[in-house]
Amino acid sequence: MPVDVRSVSLTVIAALGLVIFLQYAESVLVPIVLAVLISYALSPLVTALARWHVPRTLAAALAVLLLLGGIGTGVYTLSDEAMSIVANVPEAARRLRQRVVAHQRSDEALLVQVKEAATEIERTAAVATDAETPAGNRIQRVEVVRPAFRASDYLWIGGVGLIGFLGQFAVIVFLAFFLLVTGDLYKRKLVKIVGPTLSKRRITVQILDDINQQIESFIKVQLLTNAVVAIATGAALWWFGVQNYAMWGLIAGLFNSIPYLGPVVVTLGLGTVTFLQFDDLVKSAYVCGVVFAITSLEGFLLTPALVSRAAQMNPVAIFVGLLFWTWIWGVWGTVLAVPMLTTVKAICDRVDDLQPLGELLGE
Repeated sequence: MPVDVRSVSLTVIAALGLVIFLQYAESVLVPIVLAVLISYALSPLVTALARWHVPRTLAAALAVLLLLGGIGTGVYTLSDEAMSIVANVPEAARRLRQRVVAHQRSDEALLVQVKEAATEIERTAAVATDAETPAGNRIQRVEVVRPAFRASDYLWIGGVGLIGFLGQFAVIVFLAFFLLVTGDLYKRKLVKIVGPTLSKRRITVQILDDINQQIESFIKVQLLTNAVVAIATGAALWWFGVQNYAMWGLIAGLFNSIPYLGPVVVTLGLGTVTFLQFDDLVKSAYVCGVVFAITSLEGFLLTPALVSRAAQMNPVAIFVGLLFWTWIWGVWGTVLAVPMLTTVKAICDRVDDLQPLGELLGE
């Protein structure tokens, strides 16, 4: 078929405009996406309470309070382990510094020779530059001394970031509550907008139901697999005798939401923590192997068995999407990459003009 240059140009311009819009609207879109995902996760509970003739507003409030209570209970329960990790940081830093110093001493002769060679090269270059430069045009060299590392600056930045995060979290919670209260309001509005014919409305309802079902199924599977990884990792760390195993298990479950990068980061982090605690490379290797095996079994066996064939995506699409959303939204893009890809694929599979894109994303 002949290619319409105008249509292709408009498509490219629209895609670039969408990318720019996503970057500049990050502070607005990220809370909305998080609130939508939370509302999908809590929607079955609200629906179940509504069937028991509980007012939807009260049911939504109970669901949100249950979520906040669970988060608060988890933070309170694991606060001691978190403080223990913070208290162990100086000791870990001291041991790491000792190893660095020991390594530096072993290579001290080589480093001294390299520094002397570099110094002689700099002196030779300086003499040659001064000889070629007239006396009146010579410039006085000034050495800029960088200030020493100050942890207080980073603590201040972290405190300001924590306050901003709490503010955004409050916005997300309120938005999720309003989405739960409204229920299928926007679904009915979309059905009303598509047109007066019954066939168009029926197709629109079917598309929205399929999209909602696929997203809800993905969230359920994600929550289940994250819980399995957290429990299995915590149990393995407890068996190895790693300190603060419950906290590290929870971190492993949270990072499991990030494909490819999450398990690698957790494995390397736990390997470092184990080595600093036991000072044993063999035991650290065992811990890394077990943790990586848990995440691998979850990724290759559990998730494919729970996710339907229509919702599965090929690894290349997931990796490219991870890079794209990380570039767009940074850390939040890394966390939300898979839910965003799942949503895009669910929409593309049900819209005729977008089905080629859905085929590229699917297996």
